Amino acid sequence: MEPIAELVIRNAVIADGSGGPLGHGDVAVAGGLITSVGSDPVRTGPATVELDAGGTRVCAPGFIDVHTHDDAALVRYPGLEFKVAQGCTSLVIGNCGFSAFPGIGEDDIETVADADWPDLDHYRQEVTASGFACNALALIGHNTIRIATIGREEDRSATKAELDAMRGHVRRAMEHGACGLSTGLIYKPGKWTSTEEIIELARAAAEGGGLYATHMRDEGDQLLESVAEAISIGRESGCPVHISHHKAGGRENWGKVADSLASVDRANSAGADVTLDFYPYTASSGPMAEYVSPETVTQEWADRNQFATCPPFPDYQGRNVGEVAAAEGMSVPELVRRVFDGPGGRQTISVGFGMSEDDLLTNVKHPLMMVGSDGVPQLDGLPHPRLFGTFPRIFAQYVRQHNVISVAEAVRRMTNLPADRFGLAGRGRLTPSAHADLVVFDPSTFSDTATYQDPKREPAGMAWVVVNGELVYDHGHHTGARPGRVLSFGVA
Repeated sequence: MEPIAELVIRNAVIADGSGGPLGHGDVAVAGGLITSVGSDPVRTGPATVELDAGGTRVCAPGFIDVHTHDDAALVRYPGLEFKVAQGCTSLVIGNCGFSAFPGIGEDDIETVADADWPDLDHYRQEVTASGFACNALALIGHNTIRIATIGREEDRSATKAELDAMRGHVRRAMEHGACGLSTGLIYKPGKWTSTEEIIELARAAAEGGGLYATHMRDEGDQLLESVAEAISIGRESGCPVHISHHKAGGRENWGKVADSLASVDRANSAGADVTLDFYPYTASSGPMAEYVSPETVTQEWADRNQFATCPPFPDYQGRNVGEVAAAEGMSVPELVRRVFDGPGGRQTISVGFGMSEDDLLTNVKHPLMMVGSDGVPQLDGLPHPRLFGTFPRIFAQYVRQHNVISVAEAVRRMTNLPADRFGLAGRGRLTPSAHADLVVFDPSTFSDTATYQDPKREPAGMAWVVVNGELVYDHGHHTGARPGRVLSFGVA
């Protein structure tokens, strides 16, 4: 006999995560698991919570954000309101080569300076003890293990002993439940790393069944060459490849996304295993100090970038870099030096406008393209709106406005596809015995409200979000529940 349901979602349009036709019926939950989906009768008791979807709201598996920088956010912002309100119930952390472990004694977007997280197990224990709202699954970051082993500023090859030490970090992470290795090859010290070093470390991830996720060396002029390198790393290491935030930056490179995707398709047809993710915005964002210096910054760069978070000069936040320089009566190099020399100046985050909407349309049409916010959870400033708006924007822009993917297909890209790819076993599908990570939203109104000038605005159209069977979001109200878990790769 089926257990008495603790939660029932009635009269829902059911998008089960497969991408197949939408259904109708009820979804029942007990003991943190889905017990029935569709028209099967549901046993209820006096304590059963019943939510009526009204026959028009969609019930789907919880969304999986495959590209986050929320490692430290699980401690700093354990309610994860900016993710829960979008319907995200699981987050892949440790992206772009930076992870919360092993601890390197620095305070950045992935770590907390005074945290003692020598490995994934220690991280899991600490964040679990304090509690957090969403599930998390970790990659181990190549930059982090290289800094811990060699240092951030060392522009040289690793010695055999150093490579062995880094390989040990990857193997230990895989033993502790990581889903693979990530790189950030535009950042220090990854930018100085040979392809051969990455192959050796990716091979260690492959031994544990994991994947290789990469912020490639170049996403502009050398995009196609960078994709070729990623594919070769997968081929030589035996590791599946996942290309992060696929894009073509710079007007002169617009249109290359189609060529890049064609090269991925050719590689997959020849036996490779490559997937991708993107975010639905034409602006990127990240640590300003990683992109420019007073010696290299140009007026052109300044004119297409704005300050997001600027600790020494909060009044710069939301303003164009070039316009701030002019208003201050300074050259752009002088302004950048002033910012970087100020207290916390090297923690400044910028937003840069340099991508094409046509390329976004090309991305979203590709069947292996997942969704990753790439949001930087620095809430003191004006973060990129993708932190709050990525998932609803897919529905607003590409399901409704452009009509290039269906509701069912959008749900598949956010649920079953990433669950299978990143090893979130028992998640990503609405099926009996699956973990009860659920969202219920209005497909006609689910949309982003966050903007570049007002980015910390929650979406419209989300009704309920359930994580591991517990209601964490109810029509704009965050319940305060913290049922999240640090998941292990391939373990239900």
